[in-house]
Amino acid sequence: MQTTIIEMNVFEKDIISKQSFMTFKELGLQDNILKAVAEKGYTKPSLIQEKAIPQILQGKDILASAQTGTGKTAGFTLPMLQKLEATKHPKYRPIRALILTPTRELAAQIYDNILAYSKYLDIRTAVIFGGVKPAKQISAINRGIDILVATPGRLLDLEGQNKLSLKRVEFLVLDEADRMLDMGFQRDINKILALLPKNRQNLLFSATFSKEIKKLANGFLTNPIMVESEPENSTVDKITQKIIRTDKSKKTDLIIKLIKDGDWQQVLVFTRTKHGANRLVKKMISKGVQAAAIHGNKSQGARTKALAGFKDGSVRVLVATDIAARGLDIPLLPHVINFELPNIAEDYVHRIGRTGRAGANGEAISLVSSDELEYVRSIEKLLGDKLKMEIIQDFEPSKITPDNEKPVTKDQRQAKQKQFRQRRDKRKSPQGKATSNASQKKRSYSKNRNTNR
Repeated sequence: MQTTIIEMNVFEKDIISKQSFMTFKELGLQDNILKAVAEKGYTKPSLIQEKAIPQILQGKDILASAQTGTGKTAGFTLPMLQKLEATKHPKYRPIRALILTPTRELAAQIYDNILAYSKYLDIRTAVIFGGVKPAKQISAINRGIDILVATPGRLLDLEGQNKLSLKRVEFLVLDEADRMLDMGFQRDINKILALLPKNRQNLLFSATFSKEIKKLANGFLTNPIMVESEPENSTVDKITQKIIRTDKSKKTDLIIKLIKDGDWQQVLVFTRTKHGANRLVKKMISKGVQAAAIHGNKSQGARTKALAGFKDGSVRVLVATDIAARGLDIPLLPHVINFELPNIAEDYVHRIGRTGRAGANGEAISLVSSDELEYVRSIEKLLGDKLKMEIIQDFEPSKITPDNEKPVTKDQRQAKQKQFRQRRDKRKSPQGKATSNASQKKRSYSKNRNTNR
């Protein structure tokens, strides 16, 4: 795995070895920042930091691809802090740096990191996001800030109420840009870009370089430097990955058995839906496993409480959806379990990237039923490798699907459910089809009568 830098206007490449030999001081950071970095326990820069920090200090626009756990937050905040500190502050401290993130959790995480990194600097920072009352956020902005960390929705809301101004922004950072596009923030991003001054430095960080990301980058980056700390869609080397085949109906009992038998004290579990997360948590608690859910339907207070409990050990299992978990920073997380596989292969990479961070070992387990085998093939194709597959006694799948058999699609499943409901209705009716036709005529007559009123 190598780091590649590409001048996008001339496509020149500078390839270096995976190992970093530089120090933070050699990157050009000042003593006050170095002191804060040392107190955070950082001894040497990661690859993304080594390649991005000097370029940002030189005022270059950056298009960076970095997985979670690679140190990308420090990669853009450290040089930004140094440049802001070096310039004179206007008396009323307008917003000079804007960092956009897709989720509340990621916004809060970045805010906490900036507070730590700017401990010995005269820099003020605030964070705004939805799900909470805006009064305290507005109050912080009114006191004057240099850096604003925000989610797009709350930012546009407060700007529309004239509670903040973006006319003096010198730095724009889009973090987790691919997830922002996945969540439908493209239009909001365009609105925000229109509110910013044209003369600014732009930094775009994304886990992947999709066509959509490159199109977005071409719209507002100026002769950017492209930095990749890992090959696109690669996974962390120290993560042990395996698949356990079972039936859907057996997954809940199986995951509880794995957690109890392994005496796992910190496990992040992924489900596809919010309701599925709630059901799994309820079942786990009933079996004596302390668990909490984190997803979009939860209030910000509930999400913050669940995450805090997971970090301090009072919550043993955190069950999350993909969107809610993006950007979560859980140091030394040992176990990630896919209760259900994602239908997008890249999301599998994002999920398991929660473990095996900072060089630590991690384990990623996926519970796979027969209808998810097509997802397994897509993931293996993306990874370029076969995943280890095993079966646990008493949880064997009732059907071993051949490799050439495809799982039932969503449309096929809905069609079968419709046919089942129709057959059920016929069985319930003594007059069968005649009764069904009569009911349809009655509904049609009632609808026409209401329309003509």
